[in-house]
Amino acid sequence: MIVVLTGGTGGAKFVEGLRQAVAPEDLTLIVNTGDDLRWWGLHVSPDLDSITYALAGLLSKERGWGVKGDTFYCLQAMGELGEPIWFHVGDRDLALHLSRSKLLAQGKTLSQVTAAIAARLGVQASILPMSDSRVETRVDTPIGELSFQEYFVQRWYQDPVKSVRFPGADRAQPAPGVLEAILSANAVLIAPSNPITSIGPILAVPGIREALANTQAPVVAVSPIIGAAAISGPAGILMKAQGFPVSIAGVAQCYQEFLDILIADNRDAAAAAELKSSGLRVHSTSIMMRTADEKVKLARAVVSLLAENSAVAGAQP
Repeated sequence: MIVVLTGGTGGAKFVEGLRQAVAPEDLTLIVNTGDDLRWWGLHVSPDLDSITYALAGLLSKERGWGVKGDTFYCLQAMGELGEPIWFHVGDRDLALHLSRSKLLAQGKTLSQVTAAIAARLGVQASILPMSDSRVETRVDTPIGELSFQEYFVQRWYQDPVKSVRFPGADRAQPAPGVLEAILSANAVLIAPSNPITSIGPILAVPGIREALANTQAPVVAVSPIIGAAAISGPAGILMKAQGFPVSIAGVAQCYQEFLDILIADNRDAAAAAELKSSGLRVHSTSIMMRTADEKVKLARAVVSLLAENSAVAGAQP
């Protein structure tokens, strides 16, 4: 079994490729829920949704989130009624949020609801929220503290960032199956997600860092950084705000307690050589995922590397 810690658009792209390289029943996804929000009275889990859509073959390639071919009639109507519409929700996407909110109101946990939705969409891989407890990502800026969605979507991550914190994490527990999956995995992958706001909330849940440090499986991270900049999004800005260098060395520092291998882009050869001299194993390849072929190529390169380091079930030739 391959366990993947993931979130954000980079994580969803990586999972799209991975589903072509690994048998779905051999995949377990542990997904960030620090981005969750209440929108129009509904519980929205953007990262859980993107990963579910990616595994179901429904993810919009153009947007990197939401359902491909979706319409936005409800969004338009809500705007006409004076409701906020800065968080774009498509009509088919809205149906998922309605279903989730209904099941949660009936007393089901987020884990149970996630499993039920995945099954209805024909997803065979196991999708686990990082926790059934509420953990929120908060971004401190000169205009005040913002939720991640306010910072990222509403304000287009234009505000300078002082720091990031995760209220609720200290009281949270890993969702059922999370620690067991990590400890029994053949390999653990950290997707090329934002280390601060996509992977950071997962690591903030008590017990998860310890499980990663104690697992016998190799822990392999794919860098979301090339050179001194993020491939996309505010990862570089947020790493700098949290005191990490914006480089593959900074990515390694984010995961230093448990990281066995870092996968970096070929263009970071000099930085990779420096990291290797410090004792970290670094594997270089192309990590760009602009096309479907590039997503699959990266996933197969990662699976091939895992096969060299452990007996990974389900790897496809």
